[in-house]
Amino acid sequence: MSGRPAFNYNDESQSERLARKSKDSPFMIIGIIGLLGVCGFGAYKYKTRGKMSTSVFLMQLRVAAQGTVVSALTIGLAYTLVKDHLLKDDKKE
Repeated sequence: MSGRPAFNYNDESQSERLARKSKDSPFMIIGIIGLLGVCGFGAYKYKTRGKMSTSVFLMQLRVAAQGTVVSALTIGLAYTLVKDHLLKDDKKE
């Protein structure tokens, strides 16, 4: 094994980096899509918020968006742990 890295990450573009990251952790992409969905829904519901103040509405929207991303990443972590440790094939070792 040589001392140089197998892949030079300095030469990749932003789209190549996003493609690599989505292959490494697909639940991160799901979290980002969920975040955009919550933000879009919040922008749509902003006009019909009733008597709720803007700051309270935005705080609740922030909590929903963060909860979506954290949930997606937690599910991804649990999936990876189950796949790597519980469903590990002993014949490959």
